[in-house]
Amino acid sequence: MNGERVLETFLDMAAIDSPSCHEAAMAAYCKDRLEALGFTVRFDDSQVQTGSDTPQIIAFKKGTGAGRIALSAHMDCVQPCEGVKTHIENGIIRSDGTTVLGGDDKSGVAEILEAVQSLDESGRPSPDITVLFSVCEEQGVAGAPHFPETLFERETLCLVVDAEGHAGTIFTAAPHHYTFTATFHGRSAHAGVNPEDGVNAIAIAVRAIDRMPIGRHDEETTSSVGLIEGGLATNIVPDACVVQGECRSLDPQRIEHVRLDMDRAMHEAAEAFDASVDIDWELSYPGFRIAEDDPDMQMIVEVAKALGITPQLDVTGGGSDANVLGAKGAKAIPLASGMTDFHSLKESLSIADLEDCALFIEEILARVGSGR
Repeated sequence: MNGERVLETFLDMAAIDSPSCHEAAMAAYCKDRLEALGFTVRFDDSQVQTGSDTPQIIAFKKGTGAGRIALSAHMDCVQPCEGVKTHIENGIIRSDGTTVLGGDDKSGVAEILEAVQSLDESGRPSPDITVLFSVCEEQGVAGAPHFPETLFERETLCLVVDAEGHAGTIFTAAPHHYTFTATFHGRSAHAGVNPEDGVNAIAIAVRAIDRMPIGRHDEETTSSVGLIEGGLATNIVPDACVVQGECRSLDPQRIEHVRLDMDRAMHEAAEAFDASVDIDWELSYPGFRIAEDDPDMQMIVEVAKALGITPQLDVTGGGSDANVLGAKGAKAIPLASGMTDFHSLKESLSIADLEDCALFIEEILARVGSGR
């Protein structure tokens, strides 16, 4: 692992504007780097579905040793992420405070590129490697679902380098995630002349929200309402109100119970006002759980220990491309990339974590390539 090189790669990418749906410049950079490393690079046909200015990258390189593995990260960043100016102090990389840093997920991309190049330079056997760089991940994991369904041979290990934490943080589970859009239908009337002839759609929505299970239900389950919109003017009884929310859980049965409870609260509120509601539920992504005694999980833990890195097995309440790639046949395991306070102007990344994460990935590749 070349510490100066992985840092330079990250800083180069941090300077590339790549908000969701505008990842073309980042994709061009990644394509050039991958081709220089001997990968055959192609793009999928996701552009129409995602609305991005670029399709997603699928790169492949035949190995010199045993096995196969996939590596995944995403090319987009949350706003504000344009015009990033990086500063380094005491080994910590930050922005100037007016933008995010972009460590989510340019740290993961940089670490993947460094791991592959460093393994090549070491002369050790490498596995067959597929690299996936997605778009629009920050838009509810909107890009990865459009990777081809036939991308993986069954149970191919896929390291998704896109999570907060130090090197050696390995995620064993992520939640099932539902979102909903509910439109409450009332009846309009003049609020000052004949309000009794109206049915206030906002009031229906408020009653529904009041009766919904919201917040943390247990260690594995949460739900929320995040948007409410309705009305045209203060003197009109609103005849429509739109509410958007979500629920998520690591437990597939628990998530269905919470979803039904939320759904019931909305229907009952509408019935109480002799009104109606249309509810559109969508499974944003399925959850996954990988046993701690799974052979691939054990191998990853062993690699960390061999490097003197303390492995930390964790679960996450957030989703990532791992949720979607797992449903496409991969054994997708998220790894921390060192990002800290991501999605905020306080975001930072330590150079030590950038280096250690790249080294960790390199050694996993080497272990797979050697036949373990």
